[in-house]
Amino acid sequence: PEEPVLLAELKPGRPQRYDWKSSCETWSVAFSPDGAWFAWSQGHCVVKLIPWPLEEAELCKTSERKSRGSKAEARSRGVAKEKTLECGQIVWGLAFSAWPPAAEGGETDPACAVGLPCLILATGLNDGQIKVWEVQTGHLLFSLLGHQDVVRDLSFAPNGSLILVSASRDKTLRVWDLSRDGRSMRGWRQVQVLLGHVQWVYCCSISPDCSMLCSAAGEKSALLWSMRSYTLIRRLEGHQSSVVSCDFSPDSALLVTASYDACVIMWDPYTGEQLRTLRHVPLHSALDYSSEVHSSEVHTSSLRSVCFSPEGLYLATVADDRLLRIWALELRSPVAFAPMTNGLCCMYFPHGGFIATGTRDGHVQFWTAPRVLSSLKHLCRKALRTFLTTYQVLALPIPRKLKEFLTYRTF
Repeated sequence: PEEPVLLAELKPGRPQRYDWKSSCETWSVAFSPDGAWFAWSQGHCVVKLIPWPLEEAELCKTSERKSRGSKAEARSRGVAKEKTLECGQIVWGLAFSAWPPAAEGGETDPACAVGLPCLILATGLNDGQIKVWEVQTGHLLFSLLGHQDVVRDLSFAPNGSLILVSASRDKTLRVWDLSRDGRSMRGWRQVQVLLGHVQWVYCCSISPDCSMLCSAAGEKSALLWSMRSYTLIRRLEGHQSSVVSCDFSPDSALLVTASYDACVIMWDPYTGEQLRTLRHVPLHSALDYSSEVHSSEVHTSSLRSVCFSPEGLYLATVADDRLLRIWALELRSPVAFAPMTNGLCCMYFPHGGFIATGTRDGHVQFWTAPRVLSSLKHLCRKALRTFLTTYQVLALPIPRKLKEFLTYRTF
């Protein structure tokens, strides 16, 4: 694949405030599931909601990949406008979800027109609050209270059930039901508090089939939970330092965890087996390290974020060694990389072709990502693994090599 090309870089429009210990970092970025909106926690207690694709003026002048007219025409036809959400606290976590339309004549929700679905954005804040906004209007819908410390990450169930999981520095995960059934006189229902971590919880990810939840804290193991019973399935042990990021493959058959130990481990979440380790070896020629810096190689390769591509054939990672790496599923070394400074998070565009990265300086960058036409073999595997567990595949009366392929053991 070609190296990622920087398409655009957006920078905060406000000067840095020095009276905050932590004020300008972009801790998270998110695309809406339909790809129509991008959310950027740009620091300074502000979230920007940006219609996608970007305006022509926002694209880098050095980029040759411009479609002159198509974006401008789409923007002139549409009514979507950029919005600024004043959250009042440092923003750490972001998550989008569709909000179902209200039935005509029935009880309507505050900002949704009758019969029209709308999009909501949940924001995890420094004071433990979760504020939920309507995207189209930028209005605050409600707040979720319960966490006692920073809400570091948020994940909505991908099936549209409006189940939200939040991960916090108070060492807990909380499960919220934002559907109409989950509403009471006192507000939205907190379904469960998940206890098991002894350090700050950094990351939470719900599997696309909504059966599992993975959480990562400042510990050497990640925890895998059942989304049906909200009980612990197993601890995933194998990292040598804090696990800070996790993500499921689109078919839920694989789980990746990233750690400060400079490794990504690929797991079979059903069996707990380690399938592969991707080691982030410093690339001296690309980084132009001086000889004095070599002693701190382990630290400079500390990972910050990992995510799967939408078709499930690539991974993106951001590390402290000033590189964005792209990995192919079958290979143990990166297939492409790009220089980036102070990276904190990365996220694929839901329809592929782009990666958004957030930095410690409050910037967000958009990169080209390899576009790939999935083979018929991979499409069949993905379709089967969407509803078959590893154990069910192993029980099928099919050749061993086919079982190995379907369980991702042919690396």
